[in-house]
Amino acid sequence: MRKLILPVITLLLLMLQPAVAKCQNTTIILLRHAEKDTAATDPTLSAAGFARANKLQSALAAYKPDMFYSTNYRRTRQTITPWAAATGKEIMPYDPDALTAFAESLKKIKGKTIVVAGHSNTTPQLANKLLGNDKYQTLDDAVYNQIWIIKLQEGKAADEVITY
Repeated sequence: MRKLILPVITLLLLMLQPAVAKCQNTTIILLRHAEKDTAATDPTLSAAGFARANKLQSALAAYKPDMFYSTNYRRTRQTITPWAAATGKEIMPYDPDALTAFAESLKKIKGKTIVVAGHSNTTPQLANKLLGNDKYQTLDDAVYNQIWIIKLQEGKAADEVITY
C-alpha cells in the first residue's frame, strides 16, 4: 500500500498541473518611456526622465517582475534599466511595428509579471491589443506618468491605469 501512495500522488499532481497553470494570473505593466532629451534622433532621457526612471520601482513596489521588455531605443531601455538591474533581470527587445504578434506572445505567458516600456503611441495600442478593444488613445507628448496594469486570467483581461 505504501508503495502506491507516492506514484498516486505524483499522478494526481501531474493531472492538476494544466488546471493550475490555466488559473494563474499574468500581470503586464505597460508604460511609456520617461521624459526625453529632444535634441537627438534616438534621445536619452532628460534629467527629469532619469529621476522618473529611478522612482519607477518604488512606485510599483507591490509588483515583482519576472521579465522586462523594451523597444530598441535608448529612452525606453533607460526608463526600465534601474528596475531591471535591481532585480537582476535582462531587458529583452520587442518590435513596436509588430504589436499584434507581441501581444499574442505575451498572452501565452502564464503566472508571470512582465514590464513593457514603449512609446506614446505604441503603449496604448499594446494595451488595446491585450484587452481586445480600442479603449485607449495615443498619449499626448507631454504625458509620461501613465501606467497600465493589465491582468490576464483564463482568457479574460482586466485593466487599471495609474499615474506616478
